[in-house]
Amino acid sequence: MRSEGSLAVKIAAGLGLAFLIAPLLVIVAYAFTTEERSFVWPPPGLTLKWFGVAWERTDVWAALTLSLRVAAVATILALILGTLTAMAVARSRFFGRDAVSLLVILPIALPGIITGIALRSAFATFEIPFSFWTIVVGHATFCIVVVYNNAVARLRRMSGSLVEASMDLGATGFQTFRHIVLPNVGTALLAGGMLAFALSFDEVIVTTFTAGQQQTLPLWMLEELIRPRQRPVTNVVALVVIAVTFIPILLAFYLTGADEQTAAAAGK
Repeated sequence: MRSEGSLAVKIAAGLGLAFLIAPLLVIVAYAFTTEERSFVWPPPGLTLKWFGVAWERTDVWAALTLSLRVAAVATILALILGTLTAMAVARSRFFGRDAVSLLVILPIALPGIITGIALRSAFATFEIPFSFWTIVVGHATFCIVVVYNNAVARLRRMSGSLVEASMDLGATGFQTFRHIVLPNVGTALLAGGMLAFALSFDEVIVTTFTAGQQQTLPLWMLEELIRPRQRPVTNVVALVVIAVTFIPILLAFYLTGADEQTAAAAGK
C-alpha cells in the first residue's frame, strides 16, 4: 500500500511539473520556427534566423537596457531600505512595531493593480512626470518586501549576544554591522536581492501605471503580442527573460537552502 501511494504521489508530481514546464517548451519551440506570421504546431521547420533578427532590433535593446537599469536600481534601493527596516523591527522594541511590519509587506500582499493605481494617483497629485525614477519607485515598493522578509528572518535567528559582545569590546555601530551582522545576514541579503531583481525585471502591472511612454522588456513583449511584427522574435526575447529571471531565482533557492541546513546544524 505504501509503495502504491508513493507511486501515485510521484505520478501526480510529474503531471504537475509537466503542466508547468510544457508552456515554456512551446515558447522555446516557437523561437526556432520558420513560420513568421502565425503559430503552427508543430513548427513547419527550425531556424536560428530570429536570434539574429532580435539582435539587430534596436527597440529590443532599448527595452532590455531599461529593464536591466530599473531592476538594478530598484534592487539596490530594496537592499538598503529593506535591510534597515529589518534591523529596526528584528532588533528593537518600540510602539507600533507590528504595524510597521504589516505596512512593509502590504505592497506585495495587495493586487498589483491597486499598487499601480495608488502610485499613479500619487504622481498625478504631486505633478511628478513619468520617468525612469517613477518606474524604479514602483518596483522598489515590492522589492523591499522580498529583502525585508529574508533579512528579518535571519536577524531573528542570530543571537543578540554577538552584537552585545561586539559593543562591549568597544566596536562602533558601523564596525559591529560590518564584522558581525553583515557576515551573518549576507547570504540572506544576496538571495533577497536576486529575487528582487528577478521580480523587477519581469514586472508588468505596476510598470503599466508608472512607465508613461517608456517600454520595459515585459511591456514591449505585451505590445508585440497584441500587434506583432515578427512573432518568433517575441519568443526569442521570452527566452532571454526566462534566463535572466531563472538564474537569480535558482541561485537564491540554493543559498536559502544552504542557510536552512546551516541553521539546522547549529540547532543540533
